[in-house]
Amino acid sequence: MTATSSVPDLITPTWEYAPAPEARDVVTIRPSHGLFIGGEFVDPADGGSFATISPSTEEHLAEVALAGPRDVDRAVAAARKAFTGWSKLSGTERGKYLYRIARLLQERAREFAVLETLDNGKPIRETRDVDIPTAAAFFFYHAGWADKLDWAGLGPNPRSLGVAGQIIPWNFPLLMLSWKVAPALACGNTVVLKPAETTPLTALLFAEVCQQADLPPGVVSIITGAGETGAALTAHDDLDKIAFTGSTAVGKSIQRQVAGSGRRVTLELGGKAANIVFDDAPIDQAIEGIIDGIFFNQGHVCCAGSRLLVQENVHDLVVDRLKQRLGTLRLGDPLDKNTDVGAVNSAAQLERITALTDTGEAEGATRWELDCPLPERGFWFRPTVFTDVGQSSRIAQEEIFGPVLSVLSFRTPDEAVAKANNTPYGLSAGVWTEKGSRILWMADHLRAGVVWANTFNRFDPTSPFGGYKESGFGREGGRHGLAAYLEPAEVDA
Repeated sequence: MTATSSVPDLITPTWEYAPAPEARDVVTIRPSHGLFIGGEFVDPADGGSFATISPSTEEHLAEVALAGPRDVDRAVAAARKAFTGWSKLSGTERGKYLYRIARLLQERAREFAVLETLDNGKPIRETRDVDIPTAAAFFFYHAGWADKLDWAGLGPNPRSLGVAGQIIPWNFPLLMLSWKVAPALACGNTVVLKPAETTPLTALLFAEVCQQADLPPGVVSIITGAGETGAALTAHDDLDKIAFTGSTAVGKSIQRQVAGSGRRVTLELGGKAANIVFDDAPIDQAIEGIIDGIFFNQGHVCCAGSRLLVQENVHDLVVDRLKQRLGTLRLGDPLDKNTDVGAVNSAAQLERITALTDTGEAEGATRWELDCPLPERGFWFRPTVFTDVGQSSRIAQEEIFGPVLSVLSFRTPDEAVAKANNTPYGLSAGVWTEKGSRILWMADHLRAGVVWANTFNRFDPTSPFGGYKESGFGREGGRHGLAAYLEPAEVDA
């Protein structure tokens, strides 16, 4: 008689999460919003407006003023008038205003987090735990620099530039605002800021913070609109500085527009970052870094690790582990605290992501996507991984700006560097290995403005950020970022 085992196969438990929605009533959304010029909310000169909607539900949120050329003129004039007094304030006094803004952002953090999630589509846990705290940290950091500019490396008593026109994107609305406004104010400049047309609401709430902080009128003005508004701002002849974060195509247009004008420019543009995993890397840690690198914020990150380069002998292991981990991600209501993947920001962006992923399949790559239901309304795209990707494939060369990962393999460090640098972009890269000497060698050979070691998508106000090649030029954050808003004092002969 043959005995048979009665021990059942081990089954991996599946955890069910009850809905945990963040309350919407912590923020009041006005039905309509004006332009913030000269310390007050005003109507646009031509009376135009546009709607902003929630990407996750397509719900109408508010009507927002559409700024035209006359409104741009008003905002720049207000900033020019305010510059005289603001630039003459001592660094200590300017720092007090920045500290006040930072504290107000912290006090109103839940309000900002919910509003950002509603207007942008990203999960509440990202706005709550990353975007808003980091935005406040940038104001705290630059408040500390305001009275120490003599030690910024630009000589004694460096001078502010004047009026800065700033344009920010829709992927990190409040965070990108802080990256630009905080150093400009700390250095004694005044600002005219244009947020993205799909995500204007947290910038307009920030205008209320400026009022609450008693910031002098005109030091910060916020004008809302689409591409035409931004073009009118960058074309204005009374600006001393232009700072732009967005697409490479628009960045090139701005550079052509201001050529020969004498205006200072910094551009932070697109990226196609390589996330490089060696065979001695801590695999579990690397898997988490890969996911943070490309699926954080639905892949709407200019420095996203959208190209995964894996050493050949661990390629299959890494891909298998990655798919297993992706199977645990939760896609859905961005206001649910359990949600990992939120909505794509707009119908236009969803169309671009869809078109490029279809191209990837047509070019012969193997597609895998998360098996999960999609909400009936809103703009949604499942996290997707492509293997068998060719180096010249469009999905390996073009910025998709969505939750799409292309996987390639390499054999040697030299090959990894060659493949990583084979792109028109140069914003960021990641290296996963236990060998410190290899990390330093890779960082020295990668043409990227930021190289993360055994981590990815980590931002700190003390560290400069920026790119090479078609990823733009100039740095934001850290001591290096101050140079974009200062010039050395003239020395008497």
